[in-house]
Amino acid sequence: MTTYETLDLHTRVARYEAALEELRSAHQDVRALLQDQVLYERWQQIGVELGFIAGAGANGQQHDLQALNQQIPQMSESWAG
Repeated sequence: MTTYETLDLHTRVARYEAALEELRSAHQDVRALLQDQVLYERWQQIGVELGFIAGAGANGQQHDLQALNQQIPQMSESWAG
């Protein structure tokens, strides 16, 4: 293998590693988006179906919403594992 071929191989490996890191970063961004938006909306929908959130007016209902929101990080951790 010549010096030129060795340098070319190192350049290609470096580009591959950079692309792989970019792909991992994009994967994390998509995963975070799904957890933050899609799953949160679904949890809110489930809360409504279970009667925790009937409207935004009453204090008791707001308290139920806050209690449900406190459970979300725990649910995210269990789903992420």
